[in-house]
Amino acid sequence: MIGSTSSPGSQSRTRRAATGVLAASAVVLTLSAPIAAATSTDGPAYVARGDSYASGAGLAGVKDKECDRTTGSYPSLISRFASMVGLNHTFDDVTCSGATTNNYWNPKGSKAPQADALTPRTRLVTLTIGGNDVGFSSVLATCARVAATDREGTPCKQYFTADGKDVLADRVVTMEGRVHDVLADIRRRSPHAKVIVVGYPALFPDNGVGCAEVPFAKGDFAYLRDTTKQANAALLRQAAAEGAHASYADTYTATVGHDMCRPREDRWVESLTPAANTAAAHPNESGQFAMAIATLRQIYKP
Repeated sequence: MIGSTSSPGSQSRTRRAATGVLAASAVVLTLSAPIAAATSTDGPAYVARGDSYASGAGLAGVKDKECDRTTGSYPSLISRFASMVGLNHTFDDVTCSGATTNNYWNPKGSKAPQADALTPRTRLVTLTIGGNDVGFSSVLATCARVAATDREGTPCKQYFTADGKDVLADRVVTMEGRVHDVLADIRRRSPHAKVIVVGYPALFPDNGVGCAEVPFAKGDFAYLRDTTKQANAALLRQAAAEGAHASYADTYTATVGHDMCRPREDRWVESLTPAANTAAAHPNESGQFAMAIATLRQIYKP
């Protein structure tokens, strides 16, 4: 809850609780296991795709430096718990920091298009994408830069709505169309796969009240919160449009009260001055655990 307080040990308790939920979810894997249907010769049963929120950017245990892909990411946690209960699944993690929907079809640096990992044998796909289409990193940099002009007002919102329309809202609309095309292509390449579209967590206070540690103008926290919600709503719509083929994992609700303005021991999304082994404005270990739980609930829901 926004405004609640926790003891210094709250984060470790959260981790223990998260582990318990993951373990309980893993039991369900033995009853209904969509990622256990393929062998390594068939192609990957589980393909993780997306951007830095899916790659676990900034965390320890780097698997791929170019993509900032780590063992602490929510896809890695899901795969690890599947293995713990003895599922003979194959896992291909092609997530990459900075990826856009364009990188579904086109290379990013030395990395092949993310679509190349999909095969007709794939049974599970997780996807967190769209934030970079909206321009996530550059938006935050702009908001921090213009904040000095009006600390009490909404200079960032004014910057992006200067011509009478909301540039970020327009970008969300464009992103939604691209996500629609991505999901259609996943269905074509992997018709038997269950697709989980994983939304973005609560970066900013849900009540719209900011904090001194994050260098945005007071009025712009609500604008950035609303933009995050618009992006998530677009992802939800596209997942719903896929019918039984896909579902949406709501990571925003699960992380409300653990945004970048919370005290460090309660924070699941890092501020712009992140702790060690984390990335600015990205989920830390607890945040990735929360995203894994939200995703598992969709994978194994009745």
